[in-house]
Amino acid sequence: MNCRRTFIKQAGIAAAAGLVLPSFACVKSSKAVGLQLYSLRDFLPKDPRGVIAKVAAAGYKEVETYGYSAKDGFWGLDPKSFKNLLIENGLTAPSGHYGIDRYIQDGNEEELKAFIAAASAIGSEYVTVPYLGDNLRQNADDYKKVAAKLNTAGALCNASGLKIAYHNHDFELKPWGDTTGLEIMLKETDPKLVDFEMDIYWILRSGKDPVQLFNAYPGRFTMWHVKDMDKANNEKNIEVGSGGIDFKTIFKNAKKAGLKHAIMEQENFDMEPYASIKQSQEYIKTELL
Repeated sequence: MNCRRTFIKQAGIAAAAGLVLPSFACVKSSKAVGLQLYSLRDFLPKDPRGVIAKVAAAGYKEVETYGYSAKDGFWGLDPKSFKNLLIENGLTAPSGHYGIDRYIQDGNEEELKAFIAAASAIGSEYVTVPYLGDNLRQNADDYKKVAAKLNTAGALCNASGLKIAYHNHDFELKPWGDTTGLEIMLKETDPKLVDFEMDIYWILRSGKDPVQLFNAYPGRFTMWHVKDMDKANNEKNIEVGSGGIDFKTIFKNAKKAGLKHAIMEQENFDMEPYASIKQSQEYIKTELL
């Protein structure tokens, strides 16, 4: 894409028509870069206000929450207070990670409804399932049961103007006959109710190709975790653009995947964490989006 050429062409058309051209932004930089706040889990509980301010200062426009509970809220802040904190720092939280193992296990919707209420209160679009306990994924039939529960949860979310999403690790790519847990969930869930958040790092750790999944299930992966892999140690994260993942090729398929939110995550740091997240944000914004 040649943004400058497009701008000049549009400017010429506008001038010829005597129109005032609105501010022009290339598609490449139209999406905000998000941060999964779990990256800063060592700091958030002690100083949520200071951490959120530093995240904004690092250039992020979106955050993804984790760890909410009805008792402690978002690191001691109730949803309204947390929403105000985000607004003060020019941030939004389109997604949050909420563990729903208990709902999947017994079908009790009370905790799930509390999560939906919290997500709604902070202006989120998604209630995202971050993990499945071992006892919930022992065979292919278990994944079908999970998919059915996700559909029901998706209907509950939809009633509040939200959508449910599922975030993968690598265990969902374990084969069950000629399929995998992730493919079972993709096939058994209603696309109108359930989206997926692809953790690109974990897909590659499992030996699978993200682009093949985009081709097989177009439009289903509306969020991505953008987390790079150290070239020498695939169990280690490193700043985006410094590792072994070819993000440029993957991002060429963003439209096919249905990407709406690119969310950086890093689980370990060799440099000062705020310098690290700033470096990753700048790379994603300038080189990938």
